[in-house]
Amino acid sequence: MSQPFSSPHPFAPFLDRLADAASGAIMPHFRQGFDIDNKWETGFDPVTVADRNGETAMRALINSTYPDHGILGEEHGPENLDAEHVWVLDPIDGTRAFITGLPTWGTLIGLTSAGKPSLGMMIQPYIGERFGGDGSMAWYRGPLGTQPIKSRSCARLEDATIFTTTPALFNDTERKAFDRVEEQVRLSRYGTDCYAYCMVAGGHGDAVIESGLQAYDIVALVPIIEGAGGVVTTWTGGSPADGGQILASGDPRLHEVLLKELSRV
Repeated sequence: MSQPFSSPHPFAPFLDRLADAASGAIMPHFRQGFDIDNKWETGFDPVTVADRNGETAMRALINSTYPDHGILGEEHGPENLDAEHVWVLDPIDGTRAFITGLPTWGTLIGLTSAGKPSLGMMIQPYIGERFGGDGSMAWYRGPLGTQPIKSRSCARLEDATIFTTTPALFNDTERKAFDRVEEQVRLSRYGTDCYAYCMVAGGHGDAVIESGLQAYDIVALVPIIEGAGGVVTTWTGGSPADGGQILASGDPRLHEVLLKELSRV
């Protein structure tokens, strides 16, 4: 597939090739019978053959096309992380949704250049949607056609719709901060995983508040949000590239309000 809107990023056309490879490896398993492994000895962090096969397919394509690039993947670990360009992969963000048949999971394909997120795509192959961004522009392709996307204006908490995958992400202190925000906003939605960030980029919601994220959970989403006009930082305003406590907002004015709220003890 050709890259829409002529993104100037030199590796933008490669996103769709990686998306095709991941989709081909993952979709034969969705809503089919498969074994589920647990990564944790205590608790539950599921992984499936679809996760592993999706990442394997993307890694093979990267290694054959750009052998000098690095790779950081959730399932198969780091490779050549000292490279200028490092692909950051999460084959199924939202494995819990995947194993329960819900189409709110997505494949995250991110690229850091000199350590900064520079390119990203989230794909949902069951629905047939792709959200991409390069930090300067963002786009959508799917059942609604192909079009640029922009985040919406929302400066006040009382007008905002916020997302989090689950409040269980938060420790006690974080939960108090989130609850304080949630009490003030118009609407909050749970269970969204990576989809929430794309909804903010597309102007359907206003912010995502999460914690405990890894680099592969967020790097691909940063250029999409930023390309749509939004902001992504940690709760203290730092770089989101390594994960942690993440705040993504569609309107920079709302972002500043939320940073102040989340920093209150």
